[in-house]
Amino acid sequence: MNQEQQFAKTLEEIKQLARQQGNCISEEQVKEAFAPLGFDDKQLEMVYDYLKNQKIGIGEPLPLEDYLSEEEINYLDSYLESLALLEELTEGEREAVTLSAMAGDMDAKQKLIEIYLPQVVDLSKLYAGQGALLEDLIGEGNVALTMAVEMLETASNAAEAQGMLGSMIMEAMENYITVNVQEKETGNKMAEKVNQVADQAKELAESLGRKVTIQELADETGMTLYEIKEAVQFSGDSIEDIDTSGTQL
Repeated sequence: MNQEQQFAKTLEEIKQLARQQGNCISEEQVKEAFAPLGFDDKQLEMVYDYLKNQKIGIGEPLPLEDYLSEEEINYLDSYLESLALLEELTEGEREAVTLSAMAGDMDAKQKLIEIYLPQVVDLSKLYAGQGALLEDLIGEGNVALTMAVEMLETASNAAEAQGMLGSMIMEAMENYITVNVQEKETGNKMAEKVNQVADQAKELAESLGRKVTIQELADETGMTLYEIKEAVQFSGDSIEDIDTSGTQL
C-alpha cells in the first residue's frame, strides 16, 4: 500500500472512529493515527480542518446549530416531539421484545421498530451536515430499521440482534450519502484530491518518461498550481511522479 492509499485509509478510519464517539475525535487520536505517516503539525492542521468540514468536532462535539439548518432543527424538534409519545421501556423489557421479535412475533416486531425510532434520530445526527438532509437520513434509517427487524431470526441472542439493527441503520445512512452526494463532495475531500493529482502525475510522467514538475502538471491538466501544491503538501511530498526539487511549497 503506497502512502496515498495509506493516507486515505487512515482518514476513513478516523472518520469512522469519530462517528462511534458521537461525531467527535481528540487531537491525540488523530496524531496517533497519522504518526506512521510522519505528519507534521501543519499537515495535522489540514486534517483537523477537513474533519471540521465533515462536521466532526475536535475535542468536543459540534453544536447542532453548526451543521443543521434552521429548517432541519425545526423538523428535528417536531419529530422528537412526536416520538416523546412512545412508551419508554426498561432494558429488560427491551430485551424481551427483541427476543419475541426474533421468534417471529409480529406485534413484537412492530414494538421493536417503535423502540428504535429515537435511536435512528441519534444516528442520523452523526451523518448530518454531509450533503444529505436530516429528514432524508431519518427516512433511510427508518426503512433500514423495518427491513432489519425482519432479519433478526439470523441473530443468536438479543445483543447480537440489537447490534444488527444499529449496524443496518448506519449502513443505510452511509450508503445514502455515498450514492446521492459523493460527486458533490468529491471536491471537498482532500483524500480524493491527493489521489487525483497522483493519478494525473503518473499518467503524464509515463508519457514523458520522467518525473513531472508542478507547472507541467498544471499546464497539462488545467488544475491550478495551488490545488497541486496543496495535494503534494498534504501527501507529505510523497507523490512519487512529481519532481518538487526547487519548488516552493
